[in-house]
Amino acid sequence: MAQPDVQTLQDKLAYEQKLVQLVDRVHSAKNIDQIFIELRNDILALLDAERMTLYAVDAEKKELYSKFLELDTVEEIRVPISEKSISGYVALWRQPVNIADAYDKAELQKISPTLSFDSSFDKKTGFRTTQVLCMPILHEGRTTVGAIQLLNKKSDEKFTKEDEAAVARIAKTLGIAFHNQQQMAANRRATKFDYLLAQQKITQDEVNNAIAEGRRRQIDVESILIEQFKVPKADLLASLSQFYRVPSMEFDEKVIPPPDLVNQLKIEYLKRNFWIPVKREEDGSILVLIDNPQDLQKVDAVNQLLKGQKVKFAVGLRADVTTYLKAASGELNSKGNISELLGELSSEGGGEEQADPGADGVDENDSTIIRLANQVIMDAFRSRTSDIHIEPYGPQKDTVIRFRIDGACQEYQKIPGAYRRALVARLKIMSNLDIAERRKPQDGKIKFKMPEREIELRVATIPTAGGNEDVVMRLLAASEPIPIDKLGMTDRNLREIKSAAEKPYGLILVVGPTGSGKTTTLHSVLGYINKPERKIWTAEDPVEITQYGLRQVQVQPKIGFTFAIAMRAFLRADPDVVMVGEMRDHETAETGIEASLTGHLVFSTLHTNSAVETIIRLLDMGLDPFNFADALLAVLAQRLVRRVCGACKEEYHPDRPEFDAMAEAYGKEEFEKLGHVYDEKFKLYRGKGCSECNKTGYRGRAGIHELLMASDQMKKMIQNKERVAAMYPVAKSEGMTTLVQDGILKALAGVTDFKQVKAVAIK
Repeated sequence: MAQPDVQTLQDKLAYEQKLVQLVDRVHSAKNIDQIFIELRNDILALLDAERMTLYAVDAEKKELYSKFLELDTVEEIRVPISEKSISGYVALWRQPVNIADAYDKAELQKISPTLSFDSSFDKKTGFRTTQVLCMPILHEGRTTVGAIQLLNKKSDEKFTKEDEAAVARIAKTLGIAFHNQQQMAANRRATKFDYLLAQQKITQDEVNNAIAEGRRRQIDVESILIEQFKVPKADLLASLSQFYRVPSMEFDEKVIPPPDLVNQLKIEYLKRNFWIPVKREEDGSILVLIDNPQDLQKVDAVNQLLKGQKVKFAVGLRADVTTYLKAASGELNSKGNISELLGELSSEGGGEEQADPGADGVDENDSTIIRLANQVIMDAFRSRTSDIHIEPYGPQKDTVIRFRIDGACQEYQKIPGAYRRALVARLKIMSNLDIAERRKPQDGKIKFKMPEREIELRVATIPTAGGNEDVVMRLLAASEPIPIDKLGMTDRNLREIKSAAEKPYGLILVVGPTGSGKTTTLHSVLGYINKPERKIWTAEDPVEITQYGLRQVQVQPKIGFTFAIAMRAFLRADPDVVMVGEMRDHETAETGIEASLTGHLVFSTLHTNSAVETIIRLLDMGLDPFNFADALLAVLAQRLVRRVCGACKEEYHPDRPEFDAMAEAYGKEEFEKLGHVYDEKFKLYRGKGCSECNKTGYRGRAGIHELLMASDQMKKMIQNKERVAAMYPVAKSEGMTTLVQDGILKALAGVTDFKQVKAVAIK
């Protein structure tokens, strides 16, 4: 019976020795950085906790900020010293808190009726907080200098009294260390790199070396830190912003400095002094990007040269200021040329001060307008744009140009409203449209020669309110088909669609809304069967993708050359395979079915929401259900989702509601069969945002698919004109994954995210 008591005493003694050693090491540490780096794991092990955060007090803002944080998904945590958070409460009342469940409101209210848990950081990081032990860090038992917070006791339901006592002893020693560091900081002059030092992005020795190297090479220290010491640009800008107490800004090619302001200033002067007016804010003020907002001589010069204007400052790196200046002077390629062209327009006619373009002499035949229209198209092509939107708002407001990239619109440029009609007229001339007709919509095409290749644009003009005229241009860059294996289909879908495409006759449909990649998929399947022994005819509107070996025809409904007429012509031209761009009407659909029943393989598209609904749509169109059932081989429904950017993709642990929503959307029972359970190991993926993806977190698009195969049972259901509700269970039992399910599988694989799947596939 004595043995357990001896063992207990030995355990307590070992625990006490470890605690004493920890406290001694805190005492002997040179600074708090060393404490966290070297002792964090030992503290967590001693107290059996998952995570630890040290907070310091920002006395000026009356906030706690995370002195050290081990979560990669959050740069810094800041909370007010108040009862709005647990750590804020502890710092305010200088009392420890030991909580069994941070999400239990009743438990929090027992401590204080107004205490709440800030769960926003759990949502950002995917970490689930349960137990919390938070201890104030006091100097001499009176002044709060910080807090130490431990999360999630591994082995028990709550941190023990023994844990509280141990943390109190560690916190007491930390109080001395924090106070000493604050005293040292007070005696030392603040520098613009303090944030980098505090966040351990760089050491003081490295800063000193960078300063020496900058002096030797006669360049700014910031460039040395980025080039040689690999300091992230975002962190460096954050440090400058904190020091100068103004926002930071880096070069953004979509932001073009106002030509009317820049033209009043000498570019060489601005280059020597590293500042430039970059944009007009909504309140009418001018935002000036400058390398040193505390240089009084420069600030006085800015205010003098922009006299009468309200000026705001943002701090930036000298390299970015120089890039903006090159853009403004036309020294850059691509969008730098746009800036130069706008500058020329401004100098030619006075720009926005004119009521309409006729007054300033700039019309659709002006060389600058011609170059502007060409540059917009070239920039769109090089940005992987699918559609260009020209949106005028009258003569007094800027005309906005937006690009649709990867399915989402992004603002590309603003041009003075006085030139809206000249630009629209120029695009209408390029499209062979009537420039005098502004009251009704027009459609046309532009063949545009790029240095790299020739592209085609489908142009639509639409009269809008206020006497304006919008232009939307879709880029139809002639390209090679994507190999069928690269479409991103599941193994089952790829195997089945290949099998259907190898059949000698029958009907295969690809369905989805406009812009869902139907034509791309069709050409990939055609590319798979495009062999010398097969004769393939296609009727398209327009011909977007060209393939050697295919005889491709562009229909022209305006002259009566429709899909139905094209298909009848094909059947007289000895085809093996026929592809018709769209089954828009009963005649085209009936002709396609007849062709498939007379020994031809027929491909086509429809605008429907799902594979099963396609069958109902065609039956409702009046097709014979027996002929249709005999002809049908497969229906492939698809959507396009945005891909998570490969350059900035990161794992994260989703919160429970996101997991539950995903499981619910997939089907709970089927989702469970995939083997996914909600635990710490469950990960999803997202893009942080980087220069590669223009800070969006997405780059490129991927397809999600729903493939219905026409089995014998499905054919019988078609003949009996069964409805959607009856067909869906049968299709799924035969192996069909729905669009939502396929999208979720791709989200689990890191191709896209659940947000994108919801946006395109969930009603």
